[in-house]
Amino acid sequence: MNKINVLIVDDEPLALDILETFVNQIPDLHLVARCSNAMEAGKVLSQNHVDAIFLDIQMPQMTGIEFMKSLTNPPLVIFTTAYPNFALDGFELDALDYLLKPISFERFFKSVNKLKDYLNKNKVNENEPLDDKDFFFVKADKKLMKINYNEITYVEGLKDYVIIWLEQTRIITLQTMKSLEEKLDSKNFKRIHRSFIVNLKKISALNGSMVEISFKGQLKQLPVGKNYKDELLQIIGENKL
Repeated sequence: MNKINVLIVDDEPLALDILETFVNQIPDLHLVARCSNAMEAGKVLSQNHVDAIFLDIQMPQMTGIEFMKSLTNPPLVIFTTAYPNFALDGFELDALDYLLKPISFERFFKSVNKLKDYLNKNKVNENEPLDDKDFFFVKADKKLMKINYNEITYVEGLKDYVIIWLEQTRIITLQTMKSLEEKLDSKNFKRIHRSFIVNLKKISALNGSMVEISFKGQLKQLPVGKNYKDELLQIIGENKL
């Protein structure tokens, strides 16, 4: 795989020096930048592609946890801190790992391997047509969960999270509607509202500005936004007898 672009963020210069030394010892990593606060890190993220952040929690002005919550579509995050009581907060935010200071190279290397495994499992082969794929993986509940396209009934957006409603259950994952929409086959899935994507095969009727879908043996209605209605009507018209 290509080198992994990482960002290190810590208000302590010594901690930055140690992390930078560790990063430079691993050929698979590329250090995009080192930042001493969240404001600097935000600017770097807006101008560069970053795969993962080694992020200190206790920082002035804005903590690492507050910074992560502020990002609409954050990279993978590995928290670093001297305070073990923050571990639960980090994992609740779906952080990939949690490194307790002082960080040894052995522990850092283990975290990098975890990062590489995650990226390898989620890597999309750009040369392979999306239509040939039957499934994809999302991170949810601190693990990678496999989702079969044909089991998706609809997707609901909720701030920085999306809820993927399957035939038998639901999966909540930290990402945007736009990023998930790009994973879905546009022939079978259609955005019908700012907050909803629907599996076209599940639509049983269109009733004014609502679509009816079959969900868990019952009919459920979802709203159709005015900016999406014309395209949905065109799809329905192409398949009308």
